[in-house]
Amino acid sequence: MDPVIQVRRVTGADMLPWLEHVARLRIIVFRDFPYLYDGDMVYEREYLQALSQAAGGVLVLALDEADVPVGASTGMRLVEAEAAIRAPFQQAGIAEENIFYCGESVLLPTYRGRGLGHRFFDEREAHARRLPGVRTSAFASVVRATDDPRCPADYHSNHAFWQGRGYREHPQLRATLGWKEVGATAQRDHALTFWLRELETSE
Repeated sequence: MDPVIQVRRVTGADMLPWLEHVARLRIIVFRDFPYLYDGDMVYEREYLQALSQAAGGVLVLALDEADVPVGASTGMRLVEAEAAIRAPFQQAGIAEENIFYCGESVLLPTYRGRGLGHRFFDEREAHARRLPGVRTSAFASVVRATDDPRCPADYHSNHAFWQGRGYREHPQLRATLGWKEVGATAQRDHALTFWLRELETSE
């Protein structure tokens, strides 16, 4: 029998006890393709601390039977996101105050395939609908070449899942973020494109 997983949505200072757990999850999960992120706890702490201080921020947790996080997802108003994430919308003349930015969703491999990816989106979108003026949900995904030799043979893109959620890719909205890849000696820039969905007015 699969263990029972509890999904919990927290905001503000209620995030603080969970941030170290989430930082470790991000480092573990993002080490794999397509991000290949060689984790940095200093950056993780700063990023998650900023999330906890964002007025529109939310943290969604997937907790095992011992109340230990096995997955997490984040989001905030776009106007509260880092400058590199906001820049493509500013350059395109898109009103930032109307957009909710979904950050990462990370989940340990053992717990995948159980609908938690949908729950992460459900919880963040429900939170976004309660924020005055927000009408659109958006997230960014890293761009990798289709023939990248580091791509595992069993890798499956999330594109069909995102499209099934009602998101559409907008390649003209492209951000640049820097991180150090596994096996690299220095940080380099990576391109990300945005996916957007209009939110219904009621849950």
